[in-house]
Amino acid sequence: MVAKKVLVTGAAGQIAYAVVASISKGELFGPDTPIKLVLLDIEIMQQSMEGVRMELDDCAYPLLEEITCTTDVAEAFKDVDVAMLVGAMPRKEGMERSDLLKSNAKIFKTQGEAIEKYASKDIKVMVIGNPANTNAYICSHYAPSVPKKNFSAMTRLDENRAKTQIAKKLGCSAKDISNVVIWGNHSATQVPDPSNALCCGKKVSLETAYIQNEFIRTVATRGAAIIKARKLSSAMSAAKAGVDHVHDWILGNPEWKEGKWVNMAVCSNGEYGVEKGLFYSYPCYCKGGDWQVVTGLQFPEYIAEKMKVTEAELKDEMTTAMAYLAEQ
Repeated sequence: MVAKKVLVTGAAGQIAYAVVASISKGELFGPDTPIKLVLLDIEIMQQSMEGVRMELDDCAYPLLEEITCTTDVAEAFKDVDVAMLVGAMPRKEGMERSDLLKSNAKIFKTQGEAIEKYASKDIKVMVIGNPANTNAYICSHYAPSVPKKNFSAMTRLDENRAKTQIAKKLGCSAKDISNVVIWGNHSATQVPDPSNALCCGKKVSLETAYIQNEFIRTVATRGAAIIKARKLSSAMSAAKAGVDHVHDWILGNPEWKEGKWVNMAVCSNGEYGVEKGLFYSYPCYCKGGDWQVVTGLQFPEYIAEKMKVTEAELKDEMTTAMAYLAEQ
């Protein structure tokens, strides 16, 4: 079996620490595919990144053929099959969201340009680093020869959070829940939507008041709640979701033939009236290394109204980031 070359950025960080272990164990491509792992981070994190390499060596993963640590984007993106863009400038105390957008716009412009120049045109690029949707848009914009369908951003973490909240409400296991939808942005404006959710294949029935208040609020603000409790952002759960996302994108979500979907922020083609070109979270069927937005779903008017709010936020983020980059 030919080895797959996988790049993880922000490689010395918390999320990447969990991601690289999962990849090396075969959780991305399956138990028979060898891995060549590329770790990318900024220069001041070089020593920490080398420590991650040492730990990977010490794990003696049978599938892990090669590890490259680099601070050079040209070396990092060369001939990569999958890029998991984890690294991003974190939001600091007192920082406005627009400041965060601008800081990350420069990072993802550089990475987009590197993809355009050095990567395979078949590369699959998945963004975890926030603001993930807009970072995916920027990255794809600066890699115009790579198909838009080859870029996505992670909202699988929000999906997993939503499934667990429904399971707790119903007194069942999260594995029993399917067909939750996450619309829009990976932010507090996201729209977790259980209108079409199933429990063991049967339609879930939840009180409207619960959905509109506790459910949506809990899922949308879960990241902030974890930071408050842990004093650090989500890492283990984000890594798990990122690997789930890429695994299903490449190998197919196992239950798509049964009409079950997963959630990904992908380039809109106008589905559900969303502006074309925005990276918007949709329910998707994944098969054969491709994704397809699930169309024709019905949902309450209050969900539709919230979908417009999160779309407006995405438009504003995109405009802010691209105007800033044009001035540089």
